[in-house]
Amino acid sequence: MSKVNAPLNAFPSKGKKRHRFLKRWESPIEGYMFISLWLIGIAFLTVWPFFQSIYFSLTKYSLLASPKWIGLQNYKTIIMNDDLFRQSLKVTINFVLFTVPLKMIFALFVAMLLNRNIKGISAYRTMIYFPSLIGTSMAVSILWKNIFGTEGLFNQLLSVFGIHGTSWLSNPATSLPTIGLLDVWQFGSSMVIFLAGLKQISAELYEASSIDGASKPRQFISITLPMISPVILFNMVMQTIGSFQTFTQAFIITKGGPMNSTYMYAMYLYQRAFGRFEMGYASALAWILLVIIGLFTMLIFASTRYWVHYESETGGAK
Repeated sequence: MSKVNAPLNAFPSKGKKRHRFLKRWESPIEGYMFISLWLIGIAFLTVWPFFQSIYFSLTKYSLLASPKWIGLQNYKTIIMNDDLFRQSLKVTINFVLFTVPLKMIFALFVAMLLNRNIKGISAYRTMIYFPSLIGTSMAVSILWKNIFGTEGLFNQLLSVFGIHGTSWLSNPATSLPTIGLLDVWQFGSSMVIFLAGLKQISAELYEASSIDGASKPRQFISITLPMISPVILFNMVMQTIGSFQTFTQAFIITKGGPMNSTYMYAMYLYQRAFGRFEMGYASALAWILLVIIGLFTMLIFASTRYWVHYESETGGAK
């Protein structure tokens, strides 16, 4: 058969060649090759340490000797005989209960102020978010220590009004709230999330409620809060998890004092692990902290049926 008289399907077209080429690359092997570095990283930096910490929590391991299996002895000692565990847990829970609500209220208040169409609003948002960019660094913690020290800037400001300020960081009654204010001051991330949620609320809802005679407080309670309740849930969970892991502020500013009034759980875990090199004991502390955070998160989610509202597919509240 000559080339001229050959049927059209005798010669594969470019489209068929391209189809076979793409089909060959649809194999999952190539996909796994592309993400192989990520898989290696997640396996050796997350999965392996995860199971290794479980094993170490059931051993007596000091980094200076091989792990010795002791079963649940670490957990029994922590729960039954460790006074510092109970003190650090009490301090941390008080810290969470103080900072999380105050931080979220302040973040929502600022987000509502910034949710306006005024000149230069982008610059205001950047300036207000700036403290969160700094983070809980050592420099910020040292600055906070100098501000609230006995001769610090805050007491100097009070002296102008004839008020003799106390030693805020040396007094067990005021040391924890003072450190908590540093955490509240870094409200930028929650504020940005709240701001995004506020922008999703339709202006027609406020207009309709105004026609019906609803005041601004009533609009806030009946429209704003229900509409951003999923955002409130997200911020609450994330801030609770972060507050339970607070370390830098207390470690730099007060070293856990005075009288262990700022002795955070993460600080106790750190000192057990890298101060006494009791890695097995520290691993058990870490897993107890994980369970505690999980319980608090479960309580938050269990309460959502009473205050979190989701928008249904038809556009109504659910």
